[in-house]
Amino acid sequence: MAKASEKAARASVWLEGKAHRRRGGGQPSGLDRGRIIEATVRLLDAEGLARFSMRRLAGELNVTAMSVYWYVDTKDDLLELALDQVMGEMRLPDPDADEDWRDQVRALAREYRALLVRHPWVSALVGVFLNIGPHNLAFSRVVQRVVRRTGLPAKRLTSTISAVFQFVYGYGTLEGHLATRAAAAGLTVDEYFQQSLSMVTGAPQAADVIQESQEIMAARGGDTVAEMLERDFEFALELLVAGIEAMVAREG
Repeated sequence: MAKASEKAARASVWLEGKAHRRRGGGQPSGLDRGRIIEATVRLLDAEGLARFSMRRLAGELNVTAMSVYWYVDTKDDLLELALDQVMGEMRLPDPDADEDWRDQVRALAREYRALLVRHPWVSALVGVFLNIGPHNLAFSRVVQRVVRRTGLPAKRLTSTISAVFQFVYGYGTLEGHLATRAAAAGLTVDEYFQQSLSMVTGAPQAADVIQESQEIMAARGGDTVAEMLERDFEFALELLVAGIEAMVAREG
């Protein structure tokens, strides 16, 4: 039996040589790793990470759990493979193209936000694994090469990447949670927002804050939650781009 320290030291399905490996023995009929990963993503999107299990996946595929384990050793291995699979959905700009770095930073930020909203379970997993699958590495490589083009010195690049993409991570995570809670309540996001706003408006301890918030939201504009979220995201992104420009000028 593996010791607790050995389990904690488990690194990645990509490092352990299991990303493309299959077990010996007879192959389960009609099953392959691609189909298993696709079903995993579909279940995670529909039911969330907390409800996902290998037994539930096997039922979705109409096979036995042992058939699934012919292709993956553990649930963690499968989750890591699914995570990298969806990272490949992002459209990445060409960092060598004759295009302004600002537009490429915006494009990367928008793609990452959309991914986090489309697959709310992703945000819970990106901090669990090393994220060294091919699609994760492709995203990281493009981000680094685009941010290098800002003109900032090398010592400032990791901070710049963190400022932009940790903002996007937080924004996309909260946006994804909002959509998940609304769906669980059987409501649209707008219905859920209005219901929640009505509930907190009636709380005496929150009255002052709610009143100030409503004034700010009215000034921002937007008839739907989607419009409000879009306006906030785009302006915040412009603040970050402007901040990078300011720091380039300062460092110069």
